[in-house]
Amino acid sequence: MRVHERILEGQEEGKERIQVFEGLVVSVHKGATPTDSTFTVRRIASGVGVERVFLLHSPLIEKIDVKKVAAVRRAKLFFLRGRHGKAARLGERFTTAEEFAIATAAEEKKETEVVEVVEAKEEGKAEEKKEAQ
Repeated sequence: MRVHERILEGQEEGKERIQVFEGLVVSVHKGATPTDSTFTVRRIASGVGVERVFLLHSPLIEKIDVKKVAAVRRAKLFFLRGRHGKAARLGERFTTAEEFAIATAAEEKKETEVVEVVEAKEEGKAEEKKEAQ
């Protein structure tokens, strides 16, 4: 995942740049409210593991790019902290970003179809009640 974050340069106003932090999402924390949600990204920089916690709805985050999606069976991937090199790899669920986009679009389409069917059933029940009265 790549997180593009706006950084203020120096003490002068108006000097901004975008810094990209690329790494693996280790955890996602859902806060008490949806705006309190955070996610932790881990990468190896100069042989040292670096983790950063980002607010999901921060105005400083310019954009988030998902590069790969892995097939994992854990909610938190903290076990990767103790692994190095090839041992820290995860199996990929999708090989390209296009496949990931197609799969997420298909899931969203299914969700909207389910909502439409449920709404249609509710309308049918409401009409039956009116006819019964």
